[in-house]
Amino acid sequence: MAEIVNLYQAKTHLSDLVDRAAKGEEIVIAKAGVPVARLMPLAGLGVGRTPGGWEGLVTIAPDFDAPLPAELEARFTAEAPAPNEPLP
Repeated sequence: MAEIVNLYQAKTHLSDLVDRAAKGEEIVIAKAGVPVARLMPLAGLGVGRTPGGWEGLVTIAPDFDAPLPAELEARFTAEAPAPNEPLP
């Protein structure tokens, strides 16, 4: 069950309450004894990625940074034919 904290307590201890909520606690904030807000962790945050998941699955060719063939490079320069014209 969530802990109920009055508004004055929440204002003076907000940093601690946020830390507790980030760790998974749910805190209800009440004003004059009536619950008005809920402090809880955001779903999906805090899940870090694990590097190296694609190891062995991706290869990069030794010539990956070699110049493009002339006809393909022409598409990226002012010499490019109109969009509907075929390449030479």
